[in-house]
Amino acid sequence: MGDAESVRGSGFVERTRVREALSTLREATTVSTGTETVPLEAADGRVLAETVESPRNVPDFPRAAMDGYAVRAEDTFGAADRSPATLQVDEDTAGPERATWVHTGSPVAEPADAVVKTEYAREVGAEVEISRAAAVGQNVSDVGEDLEAGQHLFDPGHRLRPSDLALLRSVEVETVTVRERPDVAVIPTGEELVESDPDPGEAIETNGIMVSSLVERWGGDATHREVVTDDREALAQAIEADLDADLIVTTGGSSIGKRDLLPAVVEELGELLVHGVALKPGHPVALGQVEGTPVLMLPGYPVACIVNAWQFVRPILNWTADTEPDEPARVDATLNRKIRSEPGIRSCVRVTVEYDEEGPVAEPVHESGASILSSVSLADGWVQVPESIEGYDAGDTVTVEFWEALP
Repeated sequence: MGDAESVRGSGFVERTRVREALSTLREATTVSTGTETVPLEAADGRVLAETVESPRNVPDFPRAAMDGYAVRAEDTFGAADRSPATLQVDEDTAGPERATWVHTGSPVAEPADAVVKTEYAREVGAEVEISRAAAVGQNVSDVGEDLEAGQHLFDPGHRLRPSDLALLRSVEVETVTVRERPDVAVIPTGEELVESDPDPGEAIETNGIMVSSLVERWGGDATHREVVTDDREALAQAIEADLDADLIVTTGGSSIGKRDLLPAVVEELGELLVHGVALKPGHPVALGQVEGTPVLMLPGYPVACIVNAWQFVRPILNWTADTEPDEPARVDATLNRKIRSEPGIRSCVRVTVEYDEEGPVAEPVHESGASILSSVSLADGWVQVPESIEGYDAGDTVTVEFWEALP
């Protein structure tokens, strides 16, 4: 990219495609080598730093797959409704010509080798009549049927889910070694921003809490800094103070106006990698690097800010942890109103999703208006219109991405 002043002069005549900007950002991302060992209860959403194998068999004994009677299969051969096999009920052991009641998950001890379901068994005094023949192994879970000792479970880079924690608990894993969560400094900027009681021309600062919350949700540890005014020296000091972070995210001051100083400041301190992306809303985003620390400069308009956070902050948090972002939850829906988009620009159009008798229906919400924060909260997700088309017509099937998805 050219120097910061030429970018300002161009008025974003040339904007970097999103895919190219992501590629540039990834090249500038260093995988964190820090790891820590945490209790399994604290590992939800954490990224594994080592291979995990099963230390034992599950089950480690033959067990009943359902309620019924443990029997020797050979004692039931030929059993039928009109000529049931009659076995003695034994509370402890299923021996020859004997049956023992078992619950789901109970051990099936030798010489028993099958379980007869309760609907095919009828107790008569001290005996049970079996009306269906059982095959060897029927309704019995073998040793290691779920997991075998030494079985590969997870690779480094896998983000642990609740079901994974349950699986690890089943083999009595108590701790796991995971990547340290990236440290992220979130720095809102803008001389017009205040914390409360705004005067005319001022605004409550909201991007800081939004971006910090997203960082925490996406696997980082966010430090929300105080607002920094539009002053070169103050901005430079704020960035230099957080160079020990894994990532610096600023909001505001990233465009080409007189008060948009951050891209020039970052270029003076380090390297400006990208300034201006073919993305709507949110084209005035800038990506840079100072002393090895990535600096993502997000636009100040809140809708543009969240769009760029999804496009750039979310991936880099995953790359830092040596993993890839999960795909967002999606649904294919029928568009009820035309969406327009500029060729060569990726547009993220906010939509709501309702359901009628034919399925999901997507309705655009504020196709323009990057400052309308309520349009994000009131929408369910967005439709990404690729750079290659000029939009979608009413009645088209579109893919809605829900932005409340996990990493």
